[in-house]
Amino acid sequence: MESMPRLLLFRIPTPGMNGVRILALALLLSLTGAALARGTYQTPAAFLAESFPEGVPQPGVLWLRGRLREEVKAILGHRYPALRIRYWRQDDRTAFILEEIGKEEPITTGIVVRNGHIERIRVLIFRESRGDEVRHDFFTRQFEGARLTADRRLDRAIDNISGATLSVRAIKKLARLALLLEAHLRTRKVP
Repeated sequence: MESMPRLLLFRIPTPGMNGVRILALALLLSLTGAALARGTYQTPAAFLAESFPEGVPQPGVLWLRGRLREEVKAILGHRYPALRIRYWRQDDRTAFILEEIGKEEPITTGIVVRNGHIERIRVLIFRESRGDEVRHDFFTRQFEGARLTADRRLDRAIDNISGATLSVRAIKKLARLALLLEAHLRTRKVP
C-alpha cells in the first residue's frame, strides 16, 4: 500500500523547550509593534538647536489668560494643561514645543512658525502604543506653509492616516494652536 503524502497545516507545540520558545517568540512579536511606536524621536533641545542653528534664543513666556485662554480652549476642545507656554523667537521665526493628548497619552511636538505660516513641524516624543505614523515626513510636510483662517482653521486639508486618526487630530490641533499663539505674539509686538 502506497503511503499518502501528509499535509501538515498547523502543529501545536508540545510542552517542551520548543513550545516555550515558540510561545516566547510569539509574545515578543506581538509586543514589538507597540514598543516601536513609543519613543523620543528628537529631544526638545535638539529640535531648538536645529531650528535656530545660529544659536537658540532665550525663551519667552506667554501666559494663557482672558481671551487668549478662551481661543486656545476653542481650538483644543479643552483648557491647555499649563497656565503658560514657552516660546523661542528670533527675527520673524517663533518655535513652540507643545503637547496634546492623542488617544490617552500626550504627544510632544515642536513647531516653527514664520510670518504667520508653519515652517516646520516635528513629533518629538510619542507615548501612545499606535499612531506614530504622524512622525514621518510624508505626514508633517503637509503642514509646511499652512496658515490659520479667520475661523481658526488650517487653510488646507491635511490627509488622515488610517489607524492614526486621533494622533492626526492632535497634531492638527497643535498646528492651529502654534499659529494662533504666534499671531498673538505678532499683534503684541513681542520681541
